[in-house]
Amino acid sequence: MDTDFTLSRRAALAGLAALPLVGCGGGSAGTTPAPISAPLPSPPATGVPQPGLNAIAARGGRKFGSAIASTPGTTNAGSIQNADYTAIIKGECGIVVPENEMKWQAVRPAPTVYAFDRMDEIVRWAQQNALAVRGHTLLWHRPQWFPNWLNTYDYGANPVREAERLLTEHIQTVTRRYKGIITSYDVVNEAIDHDRNATIETSMSRAMGSPEAVIDLAFHTARAELPDAQLVYNDYMSWEPQHQKHCNDVLRLLEGMRKRGTPVDALGIQSHIEIFAIDPATGVGPYAEREWRRFLDEVTGMGYRLLITEFDVKDKALPANIAQRDEKVADFARRYFDLMLDYDAKLDDVLAWGMVDRFNWLQGFDPAKRADGQEVRGTPYDSQYRAKPLRSALANVMSAVG
Repeated sequence: MDTDFTLSRRAALAGLAALPLVGCGGGSAGTTPAPISAPLPSPPATGVPQPGLNAIAARGGRKFGSAIASTPGTTNAGSIQNADYTAIIKGECGIVVPENEMKWQAVRPAPTVYAFDRMDEIVRWAQQNALAVRGHTLLWHRPQWFPNWLNTYDYGANPVREAERLLTEHIQTVTRRYKGIITSYDVVNEAIDHDRNATIETSMSRAMGSPEAVIDLAFHTARAELPDAQLVYNDYMSWEPQHQKHCNDVLRLLEGMRKRGTPVDALGIQSHIEIFAIDPATGVGPYAEREWRRFLDEVTGMGYRLLITEFDVKDKALPANIAQRDEKVADFARRYFDLMLDYDAKLDDVLAWGMVDRFNWLQGFDPAKRADGQEVRGTPYDSQYRAKPLRSALANVMSAVG
């Protein structure tokens, strides 16, 4: 099986969840696109403020980026087919991440079938525009985000060996296809059971004996394939008080991986920050600053680096007035990034989970929906592709550490 993705290394070196998936196109792991060269990136659109967010982030030694989709659709992030959206991406970003196109449902619709066409489109487009690409995700460790065939898979007479083969083959196939192109992966995404406060059981973990066996194998396989890549455990926590129990669960998971010698380099902090109530003292959402710092201190104290992988803002409790709401969203984000950038020496790339409100996944996420029916205004640009106060807040706070 040919799993080599033949793309320009020059582009790679140049700077090279989510919602239900839309249907996958055809294609298989044996489909290799023709080599392409990487032209110089297009100049940013006149509507994108300059310097761009990535140029500002680069002063601190990191990239700023965003989720993106291969094809347009109401459940996708902004698409590479959308010229208005890509003008913002090219003007603001140095790195992109597929919102859905690398998840198992998209790339492995059947046990022996790989469908890379949509992911390949994103990588080709990114290289043509001198953008780096992150990998998301080699394993979303939740049954509801497995393809149906994996939840009902017959592991046969030797389930441990078959599960190990299945997972190892998947990670090898994906990482070999994009070797030299993608150098940072969310290897495992969201492995904590919210109700049990323990790692999630799946068909694969039952076959192998424990979720930890699956997680460890995923990271060891990725490390064997990519000895120099950044391998990330990614999860949804942020600094609100309601996340503290989950943060403790993540700490236990990270501690266990360190003790077992699991090769994890960094914690991906999704940072879907929430304003679900108003704190009278600040006028924005409640946040547990002391506890959040303690959490970050413990994570970095174990030797893990940090990334912000899926940033946006849930504005459910804010007033309907657009100007007031946008200012409060910007203020809440500024406070969050002020704290996160106190860890400047240990914080790597920062990625938004979409740059334009109308394409942001929160529009279809029931817990984030507003009672007044208005759009969630949680991204740096509004639905008319205009920069918002949130964009200015990000630029200002990153400039302060650049």
